Amino acid sequence: MAIGVPPLVPASRAAIRVGSAILGERLDHRQRVRYAAWVTDLRGRWALVTGATSGFGLATARAIASQGCHVAITGRREDRLQAAAGEIRDRYRVEAVPLRFDVRDLAQVRLALEGASDLLSKLDILVNNAGLALALDPLQAGSPDDWDQMIDTNVKGLLYASRTVLPGMVERGRGHVVNVGSVAGHQTYAGGAVYSATKYAVRAITDALRYDVLGKGIRVSNVEPGLAETEFSEVRFKGDRTRAKTVYDGLTPLVAEDVADAVVWCLTRPPHVNIQSVLIMPTDQASAHAVHRRTK
Repeated sequence: MAIGVPPLVPASRAAIRVGSAILGERLDHRQRVRYAAWVTDLRGRWALVTGATSGFGLATARAIASQGCHVAITGRREDRLQAAAGEIRDRYRVEAVPLRFDVRDLAQVRLALEGASDLLSKLDILVNNAGLALALDPLQAGSPDDWDQMIDTNVKGLLYASRTVLPGMVERGRGHVVNVGSVAGHQTYAGGAVYSATKYAVRAITDALRYDVLGKGIRVSNVEPGLAETEFSEVRFKGDRTRAKTVYDGLTPLVAEDVADAVVWCLTRPPHVNIQSVLIMPTDQASAHAVHRRTK
């Protein structure tokens, strides 16, 4: 059964004046109430979040669902996928559709999304989160298999999901694509050549997509975290939890919920506002190379 979706109402001149006041003036209560009325309401809408069985993806799916938005979540781990969908349904009283497929396989992406009832006809939000880093070896000692997996997941997976979802958004004249990038898409580091290359690619694809959908009512954002304590380092070091923990020694890293909060903030801005990028770092990190670590 089709679910009614509240329209995206173009902002009035008054809305724009109120929004601009945030930059340099204190809003009074009436202005705050009026501005709140113009934010994008996610209730009753549908979002697709890839890589949603853990980390940023799971936190983002929860955060979006907490706004009353229905979610379709993807991943390869069936047990986690089913558990996450069940938890979201019970906790937030929204629909949660688990879709098990590998974003690296275009045929699987299309089969799953096109076969999920009328999902593609009602998606307003796509969060391209699925991604990973593998190893920290110099290029001359790197594993081509690791390179393939990073490129296929971080770049091709994003392209495959976007290519499948975007035509419906264009047809309806509305939508929001949020790609999850990284500080590594701005700065390289030793041992991170291929991972950084994939995140530079995410930034380039995000920027170019804005030109492709300009004038079609679709917003495109890139949320780019720095050090965040999830399963990321454990995956990078292939299950070596001791080595993974050393990445965060002596500092307070981001957590998945910090990144999810940034995604929801982008999604809920007024319809005339497109947050192009959010580079979000821990206070203890100034760049990919500069991290403050406290001694014990």
